[in-house]
Amino acid sequence: MRIVIAGGHGQIALRLERLLSAAGHEPAGLIRNPEQADDLRAAGAEPVVLDLESATVEMVAAVLQGADAAVFAAGAGPGSGTARKDTVDRAAAVLFADAAERAGVRRYIVVSSMGADSAHPGDEVFDIYLRAKGAADDSVRAREGLDWTILRPGSLTNDAGTGLVRLGAATGRGPISRDDVAAVLAELLDTPATAGLTLELISGSTPVAVAVKDMAGN
Repeated sequence: MRIVIAGGHGQIALRLERLLSAAGHEPAGLIRNPEQADDLRAAGAEPVVLDLESATVEMVAAVLQGADAAVFAAGAGPGSGTARKDTVDRAAAVLFADAAERAGVRRYIVVSSMGADSAHPGDEVFDIYLRAKGAADDSVRAREGLDWTILRPGSLTNDAGTGLVRLGAATGRGPISRDDVAAVLAELLDTPATAGLTLELISGSTPVAVAVKDMAGN
């Protein structure tokens, strides 16, 4: 499969690209900074320089043309202000979904956040982030042209992955390694019967492949 990943230089995206490349897929990652291209090539991914904050739907759709799946893994990052929570975490996610529909790419996976909710109260930066992610998720879920799955990880860590997770509609809060998030994303891409699900993810005791299979068709 050719899989286009928005936010291609992110910590989860780079891990996912390595997994997909090792499995024989053809990942491509969208990046804003051309200096990051070598990191993507080292991960086995094709770098595509494209800024989702300034690109048009037509520009993004051209990149997605012929792809088998799209993964939105972009984010403004913890050091960004409130304005970029809207332009990246919400608007860029909506743009990428618009472009996927236009390009005819049905399989669409979103890396969201536990607690994402368009009605989340509060005025702190993290509150605004959760509202932005929630609004983006709402936009994706309203689309009949996408076979979407939304993944909402708990607190992200850089611990080595265990391959053991808890995945479900509601898991409760907890940590999850970026390694294991990437492994779940790779498994979701191979499991189209998870379309239409919003899933929470934390560390647990179930092997990744089993956890995803258990969710398929629910």
